[in-house]
Amino acid sequence: MTTFHDVADTTKRDLIPAPRPSRFPRRRSATAVLDAPRAAQRRFARMVIAADLLVVTLTVAVTILVGLTGAFAADRALVVCGLLSAALVVAGLWAARTWDSRVLGQGSTEFLRLGRAIVGADVVLAMGGLSLMVNSVRLWVFLIVPLIGLLCLGSRFLLRKWLHQRRSTGEHVLPVLAVGSVQAVADLIRRTRRDPFFGWQITGACTPTGTADGGGDHIAEVPVVGDLDAVSSRVHDVGYHVVAVCQAPGWGAARLHRLAWQLEDTDTELAVDPGLMEIAGPRMHIAPVDGFPLLRLSRPKFTGLARVTKTVTDRALASLILLLLAPILISLALAVWLGDRGPIFFHQERVGANGRTFRLVKFRSMCVDAEDRLAALAATNEGAGPLFKLKVDPRVTRVGHFLRKYSLDELPQLFNVLGGSMSLVGPRPPLAREVKTYADDARRRLLVRPGMTGLWQVSGRSSLSWEESVRLDLRYVENWSLALDLTIMWKTFGAVVRGRGAY
Repeated sequence: MTTFHDVADTTKRDLIPAPRPSRFPRRRSATAVLDAPRAAQRRFARMVIAADLLVVTLTVAVTILVGLTGAFAADRALVVCGLLSAALVVAGLWAARTWDSRVLGQGSTEFLRLGRAIVGADVVLAMGGLSLMVNSVRLWVFLIVPLIGLLCLGSRFLLRKWLHQRRSTGEHVLPVLAVGSVQAVADLIRRTRRDPFFGWQITGACTPTGTADGGGDHIAEVPVVGDLDAVSSRVHDVGYHVVAVCQAPGWGAARLHRLAWQLEDTDTELAVDPGLMEIAGPRMHIAPVDGFPLLRLSRPKFTGLARVTKTVTDRALASLILLLLAPILISLALAVWLGDRGPIFFHQERVGANGRTFRLVKFRSMCVDAEDRLAALAATNEGAGPLFKLKVDPRVTRVGHFLRKYSLDELPQLFNVLGGSMSLVGPRPPLAREVKTYADDARRRLLVRPGMTGLWQVSGRSSLSWEESVRLDLRYVENWSLALDLTIMWKTFGAVVRGRGAY
């Protein structure tokens, strides 16, 4: 059984103990064609394994070959260290479960496991070389094994892009039966469609009444195939690969147990929403008490070593980015000034961590009297919730349109990051008038420093509803990790280049 909160972030998927062998013979699915997605999943796993082994073999072979031709000291120790390095890396990849098909192709777990495998192999190799005083091991520890890790990372990234391209066209996706209330099923359908790269496609639904709202037979174009008592029979008849139970009224532990037993003679995976909104990843742990599994939630870490690490990383990266982009920043500043001879920068008071205010700096993208004209445009607001947004805002200058499309107007916020009032990644920095309208859940966004980018940036930007924006920010606050920050920064580049949802 797996748990899910949002298919856009799948860094934590834990299976329950395997069910006991069924005493009944397995029934064959009525639609054998549905075996294709599972076969495609296995083929992709074999492709990843083959790519990893090829990288290890070629890297080690080339290194040994260069050594034997005299490029550097060649001796028996060089060959032995090479073979030992290859064996340790392969063993590490297996031990860290980097080839688990459940994590391949989505989320950051795959890359985290890869990192642990390479670091573990390197540490073991270094300790062995140190204890035996073998000088040749240094080359492998400090250069070759890390290189193998980078090459494996690159090959997996390319394979993931290939898989995502296939999934975006409807291939390599698993058919899913959604079980729950009409609202919960509709929400899961929206999430899977918003994130096709995850590999789920809702193809059927079971609701308490066996119908949709108003007695209809479809939810968001997905057919309702039965009520809650029909789940097992539909799986056996149709052959769904995943049953996703999300907020099903009246479904307690006993009923879920019965469903799990009924699915024992199938290859169907059972996924259950534990009802813990937006909490996943490193904060969620399973603790068995007398055989009864309990989900334990650790407190989110906003202080201590985690905060120091984030602060140091933010300021170091901000300094590096400012140094690299200095010529571009100067060019953009000149373009803003030449546009209307007005001020280059726009300053505005925003609310930061713990409700403290700070002055946010951006390249000016609107006319000089933009704030004075705001009241006259209030009736045409297209923004979500307390946000003011217009897709075609008459106050935006010609240069400003370009800056906003690619988020270049936000680059000066790097100075806010250096000053400590902002972070590279975090919730959107709100205005004071917005904060006054916040409910208790939205106020949790203020527990951390606001960011130049965040989950809202890589998930739709201005096209998001207010509820979606709050949900994404809360998910970030509840589940922050350095790996999540790195993932968001990587995805930000693609979102900015495409200019998706920006206005």
